Amino acid sequence: MNNKAGQKLKSLERELSKYDRLIIAYSGGLDSALLLKVAHRVLGDRVLAVISDSPSIPRSELNAAIEFARGAGARLKIIKTGELDNENYAMNPDNRCYFCKTELYSYVEEVAGEEGVKYIANGTNVDDLGDYRPGLKAADEHKVVSPLKDAKLTKDDIRIVARHLGLDIWDKPASPCLASRIPYGNFVTREKLAQVEKAEEYVKAFGVRELRVRHFGDKAVLEVNPLYREIAESNMPSIKAEFVKLGFSDVEIKNFQSGSLNKLININAKR
Repeated sequence: MNNKAGQKLKSLERELSKYDRLIIAYSGGLDSALLLKVAHRVLGDRVLAVISDSPSIPRSELNAAIEFARGAGARLKIIKTGELDNENYAMNPDNRCYFCKTELYSYVEEVAGEEGVKYIANGTNVDDLGDYRPGLKAADEHKVVSPLKDAKLTKDDIRIVARHLGLDIWDKPASPCLASRIPYGNFVTREKLAQVEKAEEYVKAFGVRELRVRHFGDKAVLEVNPLYREIAESNMPSIKAEFVKLGFSDVEIKNFQSGSLNKLININAKR
């Protein structure tokens, strides 16, 4: 057993053993997936994963999340949230995530009430505390617990433990919701989300693992991890043709930058 992985796993198991029953606000990303896997090891059927079938979640991600939960033997409930019907969210302010998470946790609280479960957990880890994440405020307001954070796990720790447990997704790139591809101040619509989803799925089919398609109206900015830049560039004629079909008249390729749209606002003033 990897010593560090074993220690971090035991720390997380200790945190989870504090709860008699638990509901996990589950997205299928690595953080919440590991949390669900370990919680199921500790609590068995006393843990329930709740995932939102939202237009801002790619179908491929939703299906993979469902498959992972079922493969882990965990109970899973799929809900539908209506954040796009909330003007505060749809107007896409720089605290958009606050309204999204408020919507999510409100729905999950209803499930918790039906199940008679007191605690709701999310996949927040230590590293998340150093970024601009308005959703954390919503979590605080809804008294959501964060076992990964409480166990002092960083993103690297999570990958180490996931690999130690033999999870195929241990090196899965981060995949924020599709709305994060739309610059703040530009309305979030189902049509834009569908454009981004189809564009990203098309590029992924060439073997590009980490990318974002930023939606600037008629222009798409394709951000690609430098490791896959050559693949993307060699297929740019096909990519551009497909993007035109999707409604983008102009396509620019850049190196991937996590949170690049956050750089367009004064983050320090928001913390």
